[in-house]
Amino acid sequence: MILAATSSEVARIFLELGAVILGLAVLARVSDRLEVSPIPLYLIAGLAFGQGGIVELDVSEDFVELAAEIGVILLLFTLGLEYSAEELRTSLRRGAPVGGVDIVLNATPGALAGWLLGFGAKETLLLAGITYISSSGIVSKVLRDFEWLGNRETPSVLTTLVLEDLVMALYLPIASAILLGDGAAKAVLAIAVALTILVLVLFGALRYGEILSRLVSARSDEALLLGVVGLTLLVAGLAQEVNISAAVGAFLVGIALSGPVQQRTTVLVNPLRDLFAALFFLFFGLRIDPSDVVGALLPAAMLAGVTGATKVATGAWAAGRDGVGTRGRLRAGTALVARGEFSIVIAGLGASAGVDSDLGPLAAAYVLMLAAAGPLAARYADRRPRIVPQ
Repeated sequence: MILAATSSEVARIFLELGAVILGLAVLARVSDRLEVSPIPLYLIAGLAFGQGGIVELDVSEDFVELAAEIGVILLLFTLGLEYSAEELRTSLRRGAPVGGVDIVLNATPGALAGWLLGFGAKETLLLAGITYISSSGIVSKVLRDFEWLGNRETPSVLTTLVLEDLVMALYLPIASAILLGDGAAKAVLAIAVALTILVLVLFGALRYGEILSRLVSARSDEALLLGVVGLTLLVAGLAQEVNISAAVGAFLVGIALSGPVQQRTTVLVNPLRDLFAALFFLFFGLRIDPSDVVGALLPAAMLAGVTGATKVATGAWAAGRDGVGTRGRLRAGTALVARGEFSIVIAGLGASAGVDSDLGPLAAAYVLMLAAAGPLAARYADRRPRIVPQ
């Protein structure tokens, strides 16, 4: 605890954390200049300064780990803020076929790769989730930076992201229960309890979200920020207690908020999210030996090539259902290629449960490749000569 530390120890902690955060700021500026996601740079920094790296940082691991957990919660909370209850209803009504195709095309390669690599059932389940889910953060950045928000294919992309996030809301509690490994009967019971609570909370978020928004609403930005963050952490903690991922609980709180409160909260929370999320990606990299990542490069590259292509096919098919032309379908597909925060969350879940140590390096290498390749592929798709009308 800092309160029990000496003055020199407190000074050292502040110096270390200040240097780490300033280093992340430099990486964020570099990524902004290159017009790419900062996630790969944060992961590389973690690999470089973690165990087996160039220099091992002597930072307060407990603090960084707690900050990383808060980063996951805020990432998922702000992701929930992106969707209104009506958007969820619409996506569930008309996007079910897209969701089914997305699961088959993108989770199956991960499952097959797990089997071919000799992973156990738990690791294979996690790898299927890692390859399935696109990075909502990177995809939304691509849509904003390339000014695609008004394009005809964008609703198809957003529908796919919404469905993936809802699948994750079911996948994470199931994976958590299986990873506990307390026997088949207890696992089934834990899954049943988790899913029941999840359905009830989702129903409440969709039906009574306006009431919750009025309860947390405040004229003061300070009061609104404290109320929303406190509620999010409280729900995340309660979700964790019943074996639902804390991140999923935060996601549902974000969905429940609507109207002006939703818009104000997004503006207030985003800077906090960026700070803690950066620490989350850094911490994930700190826990992985770079030599292990080198050994995982070949299978990660093969997996990235396959699932990059299947994600392009998913987006193109989804946009084609909406009558979008060839170029728009290609934009939709390439926009979805990037993997990022959710894939690392799933890998982190496995690391916490002590699954096969090869999964973490494979996931890190895989995310590094596709988080960088996704925006580049999208930029290339938009610059191709136009062959047919959009």
